[in-house]
Amino acid sequence: MMKILSKFPGFYSDIRFWILLFFIIRLVGITNPPLEVAHHWRQTTVTMVARNFLEVDNNIFYPRIDIAGDKTGITGMEFPLLNYLIYLVSVVFDYAHWYGRLINLVVSSVGIFFFYKLIIKYFNSKIAFCAAWIVLYSIWFIYSRKIMPDTFSMSLIFIGMYFGSNYLDNPSDRSRWKNLILYMIFITLGILTKLTAGYLPAVFLLFFFNPKIPLSRKVVFSAASIVCIIIPATWYFIWTPWLVETYGFWHFFMGVDILQGIQEIGQNLPQTLNRFYESAIKYVGFAFFLFGLSVAFWRKDKLLTALFLISFPLFLVTVFKAGYTFPHHSYYIIPFVPVMALFAGFGISQIKSRKIVFIILTAIALEGILNQYDDFFIPEKQRVILNLETDLDRLSGRNDLILINSGYLPTPMYFAHRKGWVLPNEDIQNQAYLQELIDSGLRYIVIIKRTFGTPTQLELPVVFEDENYCIYSIENGAE
Repeated sequence: MMKILSKFPGFYSDIRFWILLFFIIRLVGITNPPLEVAHHWRQTTVTMVARNFLEVDNNIFYPRIDIAGDKTGITGMEFPLLNYLIYLVSVVFDYAHWYGRLINLVVSSVGIFFFYKLIIKYFNSKIAFCAAWIVLYSIWFIYSRKIMPDTFSMSLIFIGMYFGSNYLDNPSDRSRWKNLILYMIFITLGILTKLTAGYLPAVFLLFFFNPKIPLSRKVVFSAASIVCIIIPATWYFIWTPWLVETYGFWHFFMGVDILQGIQEIGQNLPQTLNRFYESAIKYVGFAFFLFGLSVAFWRKDKLLTALFLISFPLFLVTVFKAGYTFPHHSYYIIPFVPVMALFAGFGISQIKSRKIVFIILTAIALEGILNQYDDFFIPEKQRVILNLETDLDRLSGRNDLILINSGYLPTPMYFAHRKGWVLPNEDIQNQAYLQELIDSGLRYIVIIKRTFGTPTQLELPVVFEDENYCIYSIENGAE
């Protein structure tokens, strides 16, 4: 059994207790529809793919979404591992979107534990506890229960890195091949699931300066790591573009040119910095991140300074590739949170008083929870589309193509349980363009009046209307 922190008496000093406790707490509202104000659109693109695996085609290499109009919906995207796990559970229990929440929560909770195990191997139990505590209440607190692959992928990376470190520094050769294989599996899946997670394993470069590790082991590990890179690179840079070109629908954001990204970050610098000090680990955590970073460099701590000098420049590549998107989507900071948490944990560990440490950790927890608790509940204004599928079922078949005025948000289309187009009102009012869609098979238009859209009038027969949306029929209308 893992040694309990000597600095904190009782069961509450074991990080597993806190991971389990906040796993249970985050089960509150776990069956909620993916309609949180923050990133409901991103969640529904995951659930669309999962549902289409169940209802259309379960080939994992051909993910498809519902907003491609009259096309197949097959498109390039992240490797749909989370989506496919939702599908596999649905095969057994019938489809429900909340499976994705639960799967992500389970994997992300396990990931924090492996992060703790990694830290305790090379530092001490106090740093490991504080670092894992900070991750637990960071932006991970909420995103680990969203139907999104961000904390999911990073958790796979932690698991893979743990086994990889076992292979490199374990003096016993008895389990080395098991460790190497598990390293390859989890690192490959982690990078496949989210390309931005792939920067962190670069810290394994530090092992190559350790003379105690045999050269043969370093060579084998390098070859294994190359395989872990080649497979995701093939998916993202060969297969994904081929899917887009072949099936004619672009959906996945692959970033911008580095120089353009640097310019966009410069133009949005305050918002970019906000992602580090407000979104990532909040203010108290960020203050101790700066403190821990300063102490590490001042004391010339070789391991910590080397970790930062490897990880931060590589993460900046992600920032610059994202460009404008980084400061406008909070989840892009998630891969760097564990690095910040490590340094913050190191900073807190410099404080000898247990009472002060307790106060600091409590402040971090309260700040994280109070700033994120509202994500457990779905605002009433977001629920306006929950009956859309039922209302459409009275009027049309599931194969009828529809158009929704949700701008470019896919969320209403997912809840309509249909396929078609999502467009802003001005495009819908363009008669020539609308006729093109009609010629492509458009049969119904849904005008959402609030939250996801704004009212607009069409010269078409109204077949349903309430305070939330109006449904127009194309038949006997504009044709």
